[in-house]
Amino acid sequence: MIIVDEEFGEVVVRKNSLSKGVRFSVSTSGRLQMSVPTHTSEFLAKRFIKSNRDAIREKLPLRDPSEQRARDYQKKQLMKKAREYLPYRLEYYAKLYGYSYDKCRLSHANTRWGSCSSNRTISLNIGLMKLPNVLIDYVIIHELAHLNHMDHSKAFWAEVGNHDKNYKNHEKKLKMFSPGL
Repeated sequence: MIIVDEEFGEVVVRKNSLSKGVRFSVSTSGRLQMSVPTHTSEFLAKRFIKSNRDAIREKLPLRDPSEQRARDYQKKQLMKKAREYLPYRLEYYAKLYGYSYDKCRLSHANTRWGSCSSNRTISLNIGLMKLPNVLIDYVIIHELAHLNHMDHSKAFWAEVGNHDKNYKNHEKKLKMFSPGL
């Protein structure tokens, strides 16, 4: 549920069957987020916000509501570009180097550019769309190599090196960017 508050903007309300009380936190987008018991009504949630307004203001690093909207817009645009580009680029390199994966997932993690799970799902961060193409390709090759090596062993890096001779340089350049918005 989303509640629109005059001061805090959009407040994300998450109902949790295990929750016995109300807990406030900040979502990755900088929004106020509430975790409430399942039976909590919108009226009660608004009342909790009103009665805790001063504590929320003092303790939580919330973003301005207009910044939230700008970030949402930027995320939407990146997702659109990512859908149009990343799955096709992943498929290109998978075919080129003989890899097979089951699923491509697009995400927006704040700390990682990509991941590869044991169920052969490759997740790519939409923030890749802010990078030069050579670094996007490096991340894709890196994740494809994880299909054969689910670690960062010497064998893993040797495989990455077989497909990207400049991988050490690309790894260094990638650290200059952040996957978050």
